[in-house]
Amino acid sequence: MYRYDEFDHAFVNARVAQFRDQVGRRLSGELTEDAFKPLRLMNGVYLQLHAYMLRVAIPYGTLNSRQMRTLAHIARKYDRGYGHFTTRQNIQYNWPSLSDTPDILMDLASVEMHAIQTSGNCIRNVTADHFAGAAADEVADPRPYAEILRQWSSVHPEFSFLPRKFKIAVTGAPADRAAIQVHDIGLHLKKDEAGRLGFAVYVGGGQGRTPMVAKKIRDFLPEEDLLSYVTAIVRVYNLHGRRDNKYKARIKILVHETGTEELTRQVEAEFAELRDGELKLPDADIRAIETYFAPPALPERPEGWADLTKERKSDAGFDAWVARNVGAHKHPDYATVTISLKPIGGIPGDATDVQMDRVADLAERYAFDEIRVSHEQNLILPHVARADLKALYDALLEEELATANAGLITDMIACPGLDYCALANARSIPVAQELSIRFGSAARQAEIGDLKIKISGCINACGHHHVGHIGLLGVEKKGGELYQITLGGSGDENTSIGEIIGRGFEPEKVPDAVETIVDTYIGLRLSPAETFIEAYRRVGPQPFKTALYGSAAEAA
Repeated sequence: MYRYDEFDHAFVNARVAQFRDQVGRRLSGELTEDAFKPLRLMNGVYLQLHAYMLRVAIPYGTLNSRQMRTLAHIARKYDRGYGHFTTRQNIQYNWPSLSDTPDILMDLASVEMHAIQTSGNCIRNVTADHFAGAAADEVADPRPYAEILRQWSSVHPEFSFLPRKFKIAVTGAPADRAAIQVHDIGLHLKKDEAGRLGFAVYVGGGQGRTPMVAKKIRDFLPEEDLLSYVTAIVRVYNLHGRRDNKYKARIKILVHETGTEELTRQVEAEFAELRDGELKLPDADIRAIETYFAPPALPERPEGWADLTKERKSDAGFDAWVARNVGAHKHPDYATVTISLKPIGGIPGDATDVQMDRVADLAERYAFDEIRVSHEQNLILPHVARADLKALYDALLEEELATANAGLITDMIACPGLDYCALANARSIPVAQELSIRFGSAARQAEIGDLKIKISGCINACGHHHVGHIGLLGVEKKGGELYQITLGGSGDENTSIGEIIGRGFEPEKVPDAVETIVDTYIGLRLSPAETFIEAYRRVGPQPFKTALYGSAAEAA
């Protein structure tokens, strides 16, 4: 993976020293909270309901065991023994003392990590497919391009104060595992008819108060033009984006109000001025960055095929785990492994310091020292020999990390909600836990099949509820919590925004409502092979409305 150079080290250390001085002045009273706020946000420090929160960047979700052990150390020394992995492939600490944050940032800097641009109206952490560099269906590894974008966007003087936060995602496979169409810019790495690498470019996706699916404005952009074209997009947005209304400040609103055709014209005009300038990427530079992401040398392990067949037959739990959490790798003797952070009844995305240390150990032993964070709040070991899967499973089982539910109904996304967040209207975590327990039976989950539930505690949609097959949005009504249900959302290559199905439900009624939806789906699907999202797109919302409310009048 990418290694810091001398500039990176000097810059990050200088930022830590600067923030240490700012924290000292805040604690002494020299700086008011209002004056301190923009300074702390530049360093990933938020003020939540009960305490400060620190959000740490994990660029494109890739880290090694040394970095993971440092994250465990921070959880143990400065927090309450755990961290929360987020939908932006970052990690958040919910209970650090403000006085400790400079020391935390210094510890992060020692392993080439930081919290810069994890907040504020700037270009945030660039995300990517969590199976990048390993997945069997991959056209090319998107992470070198994500790293190029990271270097370009870090404290970019022109784009440090945009109208609103700005998010970019990159995928390199036909199956979109990075949700690129609900990002400000989505990049799909592909090859043209001549075999050249380039990108389909999507602009104007997003969730929140006004969810929108991004528009494709370029079907193929040559790789050498990546920075020129992205710069052109952000320049147009920076010039015309709404600064008078934060609810209309995202580029999706600009695309909607300007029109895709006119916005594309403006971007192409700006690009024409930039394409042959200093932002054009030399092939040698792209290939040099690629060397940082070269896959490990994977020795042949053909014995894994026979061993795996025998072990699956003798251990039902292991068999279920392989079926759900193990994926196809480019090398036939290897596999990708999803480590579920969704134990039955647990908090989605949370990992203890002990678990993080153990994952670091296992990455060293079985996965060539590579770990990934997925936007679905799980951890990934991208290169595991099939012959080692049983030993890995047994080790994960000891740490309660072997839940065999990747992609199933209990593999939920949930934001921190009202338990932590000052913006939230409702508690996401207890609802997720109740649903996990209700549907925790392995047999029940297998019967249901692939189904994604996503839960947000407010309209900001940090839980991605708009693109859940079943989405839950917590709202406030007459001083109480209520949950709207959306159906039919999806964040893959066939992105769709879920439809609000009817009136909301009180927290205690949500599990029954979801069970009604699930039972309705099972009753109308053509076969067990027809997934929830396929069935919903075939029949539409009416059968689910009828099952939930009985009539259109009750649903209103």
